[in-house]
Amino acid sequence: MRQLVLGDEESAGAEGFDRAEVIPLHAEAEEPRPARGRWRAGWLLVACGLALLPWLYVLATGLPATATVVHWPVAWVGLDALEALGLIATGLLAVRGDRRHVLAAAATATLLVVDAWFDTTTAAPGGDLATAVAMALGAELPLAALCVRLALRALSRPA
Repeated sequence: MRQLVLGDEESAGAEGFDRAEVIPLHAEAEEPRPARGRWRAGWLLVACGLALLPWLYVLATGLPATATVVHWPVAWVGLDALEALGLIATGLLAVRGDRRHVLAAAATATLLVVDAWFDTTTAAPGGDLATAVAMALGAELPLAALCVRLALRALSRPA
C-alpha cells in the first residue's frame, strides 16, 4: 500500500500539524462483517446441508427402482409453468432495466437445470431419452446459461 507522508517541513506552516501524518493513497476496503442474523442463518444453512448428506445414502439405498405417480402430469406441467413464468419475468425485468432480474434469472436457471436433469433421468430408453436429451441440450441448458450470464453480468456492474 502506497502512502503519502507529510514531513515536518511540509506541515510546518499548516495549522494543527505537529508531526508527520500518514495518509493512505489507496485504502484497502475491508469486507464488512455480516450482521449477526445473517451470520447465524448462513451457519444454519451450512449445518442443514451437512445434515442432508447421510439422508442421501438412505435415499440411494432405500428408494424403490420403480414407482407409480398419481399426479405425474401435474408435476411436469407445474414445473414447466414455473419455467415459463420465470423466463417471462426475467425478460420483462431485464428489458425495463430493473436489477431484480438477477433474482428471477437465478431462480429460472435453477428450474431449467432441474427440468433437464429430471427429464433425462426419468425418460424411458429409446425415443423418450433422445427427446429429453435434445430438449436439455437444445433448449433448457442454453436458456439456463443465458439466465446465469444475465445475472452475473448485472452483479459485476456497479449499482
